Amino acid sequence: MTKTSKDKTPTGLTRRTVLSGAAAVGLAGVARAQAPGEIKVGLIVPLSGIYTRPGQVMKMGAEMGIEHINAQGGIKALGGAKLKLVVIDCGDTTEKAKNAAQRMVAQEPDLVAATGSYLSSFTLAVTEVTERAELPVLTLSYSDLLTDRGFKYIFQPAAPASRQSELGLPTLMKLAENASGKKPKTVAMLMDNTATSVATAKALKEKLFAQEGLQLVVEEVWTPPLSDATPLIQKVRSAKPDLLLFMPNAVSDAKLGLEKISEFGLGQGKIPTVSFSITIAEPDMLQSVSPETVQGIMTIVANWGSKGHEALIAELKTKYKEPWMTQNVISTYGDMWLMKEALEKAGKADRNAVAQAFRTMDAGPSKYYPGGQLKFDEKGRRVGAGVVIVQWQSGVPVTVYPPELAQAQPFWPKKSS
Repeated sequence: MTKTSKDKTPTGLTRRTVLSGAAAVGLAGVARAQAPGEIKVGLIVPLSGIYTRPGQVMKMGAEMGIEHINAQGGIKALGGAKLKLVVIDCGDTTEKAKNAAQRMVAQEPDLVAATGSYLSSFTLAVTEVTERAELPVLTLSYSDLLTDRGFKYIFQPAAPASRQSELGLPTLMKLAENASGKKPKTVAMLMDNTATSVATAKALKEKLFAQEGLQLVVEEVWTPPLSDATPLIQKVRSAKPDLLLFMPNAVSDAKLGLEKISEFGLGQGKIPTVSFSITIAEPDMLQSVSPETVQGIMTIVANWGSKGHEALIAELKTKYKEPWMTQNVISTYGDMWLMKEALEKAGKADRNAVAQAFRTMDAGPSKYYPGGQLKFDEKGRRVGAGVVIVQWQSGVPVTVYPPELAQAQPFWPKKSS
């Protein structure tokens, strides 16, 4: 039987040939969807402005995670597909962060997940955009608001700020009592007005100070960057509290405050000082304050390089010349492994499938975050997420709590009378 003109396309190919080719292309497309050679994941962090430093170390953590995952065979459920990191600078304001998120979702439509954005204020803005794009985002940011909005595509491996306060403050009070024989009775609180600090302070003032018998005698709030810490520290010196909670989120603010604390003769344990962010334990703090100035200062954080992370810490030192592993590195490193876990569970490089994998994940004990499980509740918060207490000891901030992660024993700086 000969083929008629009706069986041919304008290009002269038979319809069977075209259909066969289309089928082949379709099958190839399915094959690519099932086993892509490369899967893009995003990192949206500040890489310009006053928060550049945290963004840089988060990038280090992401790069290490991806390198290790790819070296160990990539995503096995997708034929060994490799992860590829897409880095987006979210700048140093909420407006810039929102614009960066809009660029990210427009220019990188094949991202399957992302992590970032450091400051909770930035993450609140970024996730307004990523939620509409149905892009799952992991974040180290603390604010309770992040996961109180009913969003379906945000996942918080870190304990939220209120929970960190609930876990951390009672432990600090026990440390003080064990070391000095008595609990602090009065507290001063100096904080910036970023979303994390606001959420932390809310939990402290509404519940935890009263629960621990603490009287708030000074409360001062500034908008970063801090221009002069003198009036803040003068109020602390006049009130002579038993405990100072100092909560900066920019290294420049932390340096100004600590320099003024030292200048006024309140440092080195004369007023025991505790923070609720990693800023005060960043390596570049030592560029302008001495190890003696920060000796004994503690901070309550969501994560830190701790016992069990020795090989990672050694690699970070060798590869990036970082003196220790802050939460920004270890958490972002862990986020890459969490994305791998979700992709293995999803079985396809599709952002909605990855989001659903996060929602239904139950991957056992956490290796790169303190406490809890690799599992998220209905709000997107990691189940059982804990905290780490870090203390400056001999020029290095080391993990002193919880005991199973501790690198050293804690001590309480005794207040002089």
